[in-house]
Amino acid sequence: MSAPVIDPVRPAAPDTPAGRTTKERRTTPARFDTALGWNDKPGVAWSLRILLCLIALAVFAAPFLTIFSGAFTTNPSGSSLSFLPHDSTLSNFTVAGERGIWDYLGNSLVIAGGGLLLQLVVCTLAAYALARHRFRGQALIMMLFMMTLMLPEEVIAIPLSLVLGDVPVVHLDLKGTVWGVILPLGAWGFSVMMLTEFMRDIPAEIEEAARLDGVGELRMLWQIILPLCKPALGVAGVLGFIMIWDQYLLPLIASKDPTDYTVTVALSILRTDPEVGSGVVLAGAVIALIPSLIVYLLLQRSLVTGIAAGATKG
Repeated sequence: MSAPVIDPVRPAAPDTPAGRTTKERRTTPARFDTALGWNDKPGVAWSLRILLCLIALAVFAAPFLTIFSGAFTTNPSGSSLSFLPHDSTLSNFTVAGERGIWDYLGNSLVIAGGGLLLQLVVCTLAAYALARHRFRGQALIMMLFMMTLMLPEEVIAIPLSLVLGDVPVVHLDLKGTVWGVILPLGAWGFSVMMLTEFMRDIPAEIEEAARLDGVGELRMLWQIILPLCKPALGVAGVLGFIMIWDQYLLPLIASKDPTDYTVTVALSILRTDPEVGSGVVLAGAVIALIPSLIVYLLLQRSLVTGIAAGATKG
């Protein structure tokens, strides 16, 4: 009886790029594998990418560094560029506070908070109706929302001022109140369009299964649709806040008294005040910039996720 033939045991391939299979080498990312083609081997291309990134960083960071430097400088010069403060002082912020910058900041926070909340509610309800229901005139309504993005503020400034002074039907004068600024910002065509397209991609089977369980419209929106739209809501929240915060013409025409101004309008007042210097204006700009930075830092993950989800949709 012959002995059984035993296949020789092949040694395991070493855990090196040469010992891996072709498929593994294709699917295993490099250490610094990115869309820009980064790698860990310095060279001409690597140095060029570093140089381009430094140039882009300087272009975007230079204005911020200049603003912060001038805000803490006693007498900043408008003819020279400085990234570090000279003769550091906090007197610019003190003078800006004496000019009422903190009161203007409070007005802006109230308007931005109330306007963003109203905008998200209205845009979410409108997007849900346009995305998950079919009715006559749906395309016309969507077109009207899109047309609002094409109208500059200067075109509607005078008609809007007349409407705020005497609201039709109810005949209320909203000038001089926060509602005169919040209500016109209650709907934004960009948020309606983005949320509508995002909600349309939600599978209909999820909604059908929920309706078989007796889920109503509001519960469907709150418990089923909105949790799936968190990335889009993050984008709408960040961009909506910045849009409201940067409003200049609307707070100007909706106010009756300088105490009703927002911080963006107050900056123009500080700029024309002959008794204050450019350092005070830069200090006010820093104060106006901080809330936007805080909102972006808190919601940057949702913003990036929402943009990436929209880019890879379909």
